[in-house]
Amino acid sequence: MIAIVGLGPGPLEWLSLGAWEALKGAPRVYARTRRHPTVPLLEQKGIEFESFDAVYESARTFENVYKRIVRTLLARAKAGESVVYAVPGHPLVAEASVSLLMKEADRRRIPVRIVGSASFLEPAIQALRLDIDRGLKLLDALDLGNTPPSPEVGNLIFQVYDRRIASQVKLALMARHYPGDTPVFLVAYDPEQGRNISRSLPLHEIDRYPVDHLTSLYLPSLPPEAQKTFDRLAWIISELRSDHGCPWDREQTHDSLLKYVVEETYEVVEAVEAADPDRLCEELGDFLMQAVLQAQIASEEGYFDIYDVLHGVTEKLIRRHPHVFGDVEVENSDDVLRNWDKIKKDEKAGEEKPPSVLHSIPRQLPALMRALEVSKRAARTGFEWDSIEGVFAKLDEELAELQAARESDDRQAVFEEIGDILFTVVNIARFLKIEPEDALQKMINRFNARFESIEAAARESGRTLEEMSLEEMEAVWQASKSQG
Repeated sequence: MIAIVGLGPGPLEWLSLGAWEALKGAPRVYARTRRHPTVPLLEQKGIEFESFDAVYESARTFENVYKRIVRTLLARAKAGESVVYAVPGHPLVAEASVSLLMKEADRRRIPVRIVGSASFLEPAIQALRLDIDRGLKLLDALDLGNTPPSPEVGNLIFQVYDRRIASQVKLALMARHYPGDTPVFLVAYDPEQGRNISRSLPLHEIDRYPVDHLTSLYLPSLPPEAQKTFDRLAWIISELRSDHGCPWDREQTHDSLLKYVVEETYEVVEAVEAADPDRLCEELGDFLMQAVLQAQIASEEGYFDIYDVLHGVTEKLIRRHPHVFGDVEVENSDDVLRNWDKIKKDEKAGEEKPPSVLHSIPRQLPALMRALEVSKRAARTGFEWDSIEGVFAKLDEELAELQAARESDDRQAVFEEIGDILFTVVNIARFLKIEPEDALQKMINRFNARFESIEAAARESGRTLEEMSLEEMEAVWQASKSQG
């Protein structure tokens, strides 16, 4: 049997009666650390402690500390000892060693009993006089990179145990759009007063004050105008669609919004091509708004919400990148694409009719973009020329077939051969690693600029384009071309 006992957050008043009885009846108590206000008080009452403080001093990481603690406790339990393990606060609140111990004990079928006391949370709430009905998020100071604070509610950050960690917390929060002058509260045990107290100070000063392993940081919610979160965007969209929202937004459907989805997509493209980061930031916002609006409509219809969308794409990214999140090894991006296609195929394996590798390419894509994706997918299956020379030979063949169709005055054949030529040119672009859509768009831009030069030359001479000769037009064209 292993009994895991909570020592409470500091003063004896937070120690439960059950914990006191478990400690009092134990011949020996293993404490994670003696650095706790309750330990010397309990020792005065005759309770003997053996701590793991020496393990903290010798191990390189907390993970190694916890593993060594667990190995020791399990060995004592296996030897027949009735183990009592004492930890600060409540055993099930922010105690990594307890989580590991319970897991390993369960695996070895060793019974575990939890005897709780107050956690660090209760005296912190009391010191801050918090109304947690409005929401409170608990965060580990050592894991802020993976679990960021929520500006909409208060956040209590624990394990701010030294100034180095406090400095890291400060930088992490400021990187999350919390200004340096944001008012925060350090909550710590005051041995002179025998209770937890809170100190108000600006965020940028939290690493200037003494902190220890019993220190927490309370980060109040930000006012709505200062919040920069995805949740706030989702809430705004839901408000726009609500009964008291915007009449235009309430009228929209999946179909009615399609033209805006396409429009915002192309505006993102234009911002990227213009190398305008400010405009790109704005256009990405409009683009994201369309995704959230579509998801909000689906939520109202009872199908899914934006958080289902986020979960789905997150799991898909993890599943389709085993070379990042798993143990698969790849040498280059070609290996990545082959794995991606195989994983997609495996995902569809349960369907009655195996889908074509071309099945998921949207038919609504611009023709050049669709042609490129079709040729890429087909090539990855092995349906491919040996070299680019084979593609050029195919182009010569298609040009000859077009000429024959034109001479026979077969309009349908001409139509089809034009398509074959364009598709072959797309394959040439693929071999040369050129995006045909981009190449054609930029060529059209060059054409427009040079043709506008001809129009300007006509205006300057007081004539219309129709009054200019072809030779004059060509001269202006070549001059414009030479200027880039």
